[in-house]
Amino acid sequence: MNGYFVLVLHTHLPYVNHPNHKLYLEERWYTEAVLECYIPLLLVFDRLREKKVPFKVTVSISPPLLEMFRNDVLNEKVKDYTRKLLELCDKELTKVNTQREKDLVSFYRERFLSCLSYLESVNGKLMEGFKKHAESGHIQLITCNATHGFLPLARYQPFAVNAQVALGVETFKQHFGFYPKGIWLAECGYYAGLDEILKKHGVEFFFVDSHAFWYADERPKYGVYRPIMTPSGVFAFARDPESSEQVWSASTGYPGDGRYREFYRDIGFDRDYEYIKLYIDPSGVRTNVGIKYHRITTKETPLERKEFYDREQALVAAHEHAVDFLNKKIAQISKLIDVFGQPPVIVAPFDTELFGHWWFEGPEFLENFFVEAAKHKIIKFVTPSELIEKFDTYQVITPADTSWGNGGYFDTWLNGKNDWIHLHLIEIRDRMKKLAENYSEERNPLKVRALNQMLRELLLAESSDWPFIMTTGTSVEYAVNRIKTHVKRFLDLESQLVRDNIDEEFLTRIEREDDIFPWVDYRIYAGSQPRKEG
Repeated sequence: MNGYFVLVLHTHLPYVNHPNHKLYLEERWYTEAVLECYIPLLLVFDRLREKKVPFKVTVSISPPLLEMFRNDVLNEKVKDYTRKLLELCDKELTKVNTQREKDLVSFYRERFLSCLSYLESVNGKLMEGFKKHAESGHIQLITCNATHGFLPLARYQPFAVNAQVALGVETFKQHFGFYPKGIWLAECGYYAGLDEILKKHGVEFFFVDSHAFWYADERPKYGVYRPIMTPSGVFAFARDPESSEQVWSASTGYPGDGRYREFYRDIGFDRDYEYIKLYIDPSGVRTNVGIKYHRITTKETPLERKEFYDREQALVAAHEHAVDFLNKKIAQISKLIDVFGQPPVIVAPFDTELFGHWWFEGPEFLENFFVEAAKHKIIKFVTPSELIEKFDTYQVITPADTSWGNGGYFDTWLNGKNDWIHLHLIEIRDRMKKLAENYSEERNPLKVRALNQMLRELLLAESSDWPFIMTTGTSVEYAVNRIKTHVKRFLDLESQLVRDNIDEEFLTRIEREDDIFPWVDYRIYAGSQPRKEG
């Protein structure tokens, strides 16, 4: 008897677009993710497919990230910066002294070159790489709610939740040409009744953290190891805590092995300013450039005393850990079969950025995991849609309110550091709804543009990334500024609209900067229509 394994990669970044700058500081989030994570993973998928290694991955791509994938200006910035990194590698080859340093620089140079080649092969549109593997049946693509808004905190404004879900579904259709069957709810945020909205928009399944099953209205017979059906008929899959602990535990997880590359030691900080200034932020702020010469060594080792990174040893570690993870999954499956007498379903969801960005060797870990699993044939890799068809009966259960944040509840996104955000969001949502109803028959093109832009500003302000950043204390000033900017732009446009004095120059400027969802229609806030078929 086999066990089923559902690997889920949640792929998301907040929408960052600053067309008036060469490469804005926070746009580097996107650049780093593309070069260190998305392309390396797509290349792993390519290699597995070429070797005919069986693999199945469920990949959620958030609408903001899809919109950045289509942004030609942003993608040209990524290509230009990659060319600069190739130039930096050439400079490094003349600067370093030992052969092992030169070998590592050459490795980085080849890596950046392959990334640039991949970008050019898809014309910068990374969604084409994911779509190719979806068409071959190796990955199932699913969506996320529109701007990764944390839905449980909007539950008393269901029209706002409806808009987040509807636009998430429609954005996916705009980019891939078909509707998604599943959704990743931002931060795994769920509350009772949300499944009804998902059902209305054709969503067949979603994911929750373990707590949602542990504290459900009825105890699931198979715990987190079998999906359940919600009262509305939508399926819920729960995260396996063992898999999360084994891979991403801060104390015992694989990425902490001393052979792996040290994330926080980078030549963007190590080199003299005059030497490195062309490759960091134009403001002079030091940034990572992605060329790192050191390994973790030990967690206690100070950054300045980290030992040299040995790529071959790091790859050995990635293989060892893939085999260890596989053996643990086989043992877990065997134990669960003994308990349930049924094939268990192990759901292992991770942030995609873990593999390649935070854990540089993560893509190779996944590649080795699939290669080794093919030798044993005990684990059956499946997508959620395939799995739903495999069982005849399901328990009907209402999952508990939950998230995958600290403690499994909502306090990461609602606490003393960020609670002020929600007062603004509640207010402008109500204003947007009233305006959408009052102007539902509007035909004046300028007013329609203003109303659509107001909805974009509201949606961008709703991103769960901003309160998360405030909680964790990273890039707080940027997150605060983003919230205030979007709210102010909303209010300015509202004032101009009701006074019938729209500043078209101002509107055009912010349409260019906050250009997410160019096809959006503000009237979605006036009603709750399900998606159109087709």
